[in-house]
Amino acid sequence: MEKLYQQLMEMNIGIVKKAEPLANHTTMKIGGPAAILVEPSSLDHLLLTVKMITQAEIPYRVIGRGSNLLVNDEGFSGIIVKLAKGMDDLHIENNEIHVGAGHSLVQLASIAGKHGLTGLEFAAGIPGSVGGAVYMNAGAHGSDMSKIIQKVHVLFPNGETEWLSVQEMQYSYRTSILQKSRPGIVLECVLLLAPGNAEEISKVIQENKQYRQNTQPYNKPCAGSAFRNPLPKYAGQLVQELGLKGYRIGGAEVSEMHGNFIVNADHATASDVHQLIAYIQEQVRKVYGIELETEVELL
Repeated sequence: MEKLYQQLMEMNIGIVKKAEPLANHTTMKIGGPAAILVEPSSLDHLLLTVKMITQAEIPYRVIGRGSNLLVNDEGFSGIIVKLAKGMDDLHIENNEIHVGAGHSLVQLASIAGKHGLTGLEFAAGIPGSVGGAVYMNAGAHGSDMSKIIQKVHVLFPNGETEWLSVQEMQYSYRTSILQKSRPGIVLECVLLLAPGNAEEISKVIQENKQYRQNTQPYNKPCAGSAFRNPLPKYAGQLVQELGLKGYRIGGAEVSEMHGNFIVNADHATASDVHQLIAYIQEQVRKVYGIELETEVELL
């Protein structure tokens, strides 16, 4: 591990830190240290970093803005590769947007709107990266990423990269082929939007942001929706019906605003959140016979 750390530092591939607290890199503000955290400064540096890690046979995980991530209190004994600056290139040509995985999804929705391009309004207020949104088919307000994606550039474990069409991504509710039969890292994507009126798009974006502010607890550290909706039911509705809003274990609490959000109310640990998730799942199973699956990624 130390040898690889020195190599990464010497190659000047970007930001490289040892024993970096992952609480600093998640919206939940929870998580122990990563043995090494790397933030590559370009796509080429990312590919080189992953190649070196793979050759060294050290476990690694790739993260974006940590908005859908719960990291264990013990942290991660391998390497965390964070896609952020340097992986956020953006190019707009006519109705097409070519964007890097590290770009902010919220900012992208705003930029698209200012260019008079419609289709990304649903993403206003989703506090994640483009890569994470593409990976898990993020959505809201009746739309999702699969509706606007043309193709996705993916890095596979064997070191090969490939452009996958939206059909090849095999999208369904909050999932893609990358979570199932073909694990891979989203590098960049091409989105196809439609021409629209910039003022009208801006109005919808503001309305969507306001709706989120009024209904979801983004004033407190959280990781977005805790559970996938067991359609046609909604996880938040089930939690509310069980009277679990405000229920607390340690510093972790079910939001009073929305039953499908768990917030870090007071120096919560990952253990607190795990226990609260398990308790909610148990109660929903007991009363409704429904198995709630987590939407938040567990590290």
